[in-house]
Amino acid sequence: MKEKLMKIASFLRPIFGYGILICLLVGGMTFFGYLAALIIGGDVAAAICSVIYNYIFPVIFKASTILVLLGLLIMYLAGEKALTAEKKKTAK
Repeated sequence: MKEKLMKIASFLRPIFGYGILICLLVGGMTFFGYLAALIIGGDVAAAICSVIYNYIFPVIFKASTILVLLGLLIMYLAGEKALTAEKKKTAK
């Protein structure tokens, strides 16, 4: 059973990694959209900002939320414990 859970976790891990990478890249690219809007100015800049805010950001937020939940599921399936207060025993 443990091996099966580890296989599922190892299959889902690249999906999580690439998904988060895409979310971070798209989120970073919105900076260039805002920068272009700042340079252009006027009504076109307002249209660019509203497209980024109304269409791109909600998709990024939803995708990153789903991917974070997937990452937590992967940690649970793999039996990983992060941020625990356990002390490791040192060999003497």
